[in-house]
Amino acid sequence: MLLTSSQISLAISSSVVFAFTTLLFLSGYVLQQQTVHSLQAALNPAIQPPQIPTINPVLAKHFGKPPGHSFYDKFLAGNRPKGGWAKVAYVQLIREHVEVCGAVMLFSELEGQESLGQRIVLYPREWDVMSAESKAPKREKRRKQDSHAETSRRLLRRAAKQYKVMLQPIDPIPQPTSAGTGWLSSEEKYPLTHLLSLFHYNRILYLPASGLLLDATPLDLLFTLPMSTPMLGLSAPGSQTSHPTILLLQPSKQLFVDIVSSLPEGAYPDSEFLSRVTLETAPTDPDFHTRLLVETGSLDTAEVAGKVLNASEFMDTTAYVRLADEGLPGPEYDIPRRDLVRAMPGGKESGRAWEVIYERFRERRMGVCGLDLEPVEKEKQLTGKGEADGGGDGGDGELR
Repeated sequence: MLLTSSQISLAISSSVVFAFTTLLFLSGYVLQQQTVHSLQAALNPAIQPPQIPTINPVLAKHFGKPPGHSFYDKFLAGNRPKGGWAKVAYVQLIREHVEVCGAVMLFSELEGQESLGQRIVLYPREWDVMSAESKAPKREKRRKQDSHAETSRRLLRRAAKQYKVMLQPIDPIPQPTSAGTGWLSSEEKYPLTHLLSLFHYNRILYLPASGLLLDATPLDLLFTLPMSTPMLGLSAPGSQTSHPTILLLQPSKQLFVDIVSSLPEGAYPDSEFLSRVTLETAPTDPDFHTRLLVETGSLDTAEVAGKVLNASEFMDTTAYVRLADEGLPGPEYDIPRRDLVRAMPGGKESGRAWEVIYERFRERRMGVCGLDLEPVEKEKQLTGKGEADGGGDGGDGELR
């Protein structure tokens, strides 16, 4: 059967129409699917989990990341201390009233920066003693003379209420009967071995009260890293002293017994305890400026991989600064300008950073504690009195 020309023309036209219709449908379908996928991606974006290291990093490799500490945040997001954050703690050992504000300032920063570690303050139990004589009229005169004791109690209450600090009173070290009743310094009465009595914590970090906490995240990281020794002391780079700036301890009953049995009987200075601590210099990273620890007395030598300290960036690139300078009583005192100039580092940038640190400490002391700096003359008078009459600041320092 032969097709007519009209039938052939119709068949060709139908084929062309079918082909173009099919192509149009397929292109519309493809565009529709692309639109649907785009809308799905916009409404439900795929979130890539952060790449968390599967092994613990080495301190010297990771301390020193640029401001923001993205490594610390990522690492802490997927790594917890042994036993969890409830088993690690920042600890302050307070021996004298002048140290209380510095400890409260530290806990204030930890709370403000949302540090995950627990917070503990050890203080003399005798500060809590309320003798029957406190209600007698003759007590009024002594109360005026001992107003700093009331201030200490007020600040400790604030620390417990506002900054979630656990208050732990401690007793003075017992003296053997053969030792007599000679005057003891505050560090001899309340030695650092009290830190090892916190058995129920897997790790504690002890920071001096005379310091500034600028960034808690790198310090939190110390709770998560492995330790090859139960007693580790980290010193600031360039430190001129043989004592560590901070202590990282893993308390246990056995460690407490071993250390106490190795110490001299009776009273002993902190140096006896610290001589049994493994001492290492706080690590830095040669590629970045950030520092874990700095001491004001060594700012002239506080360089990282040969890079000179930059005063403008210093406060943003340092985790913790200890204020300790030879010849100065401490940052809590109103030191005469001539003495400050004498202790100030000689370098232009380090000198500027040094002044910023001391001014920041003074501002925080006023802002957190409502206290101005202590007169240096008062401190000298209290010290002289303690040496003369056999009682120190803690000897009659009840909190009344």
